[in-house]
Amino acid sequence: MDIIDFTPPEIVARNAAQGLAWRERYGRGGTEVGVARAKDLVARRDLSPETIRRMVSYFARHEVDKRGKNFFNDDNPSAGRIAWLLWGGDEGREWAQGIKERMGRSS
Repeated sequence: MDIIDFTPPEIVARNAAQGLAWRERYGRGGTEVGVARAKDLVARRDLSPETIRRMVSYFARHEVDKRGKNFFNDDNPSAGRIAWLLWGGDEGREWAQGIKERMGRSS
């Protein structure tokens, strides 16, 4: 049986912390759910399989945000970029997708 580690990696926690800092600084980006997710990621709490599935779903729905104005502008990031980081950023997407794939193989 494959043992799956549901603890977010350090880079994912750092991305979420950046999202929280930018949300505070710029007053935009993300929902209360995104903020709660970021706080879990920053604390590196083990996430549930259902939360992993929600993360994968979030990233699939919001990939389009990368085409928005200022997504890649670190001096004035878009609300979409801030929200993306709250969920762990690109590394969060890759990590959640990998965990979801492993969950599928071990069930």
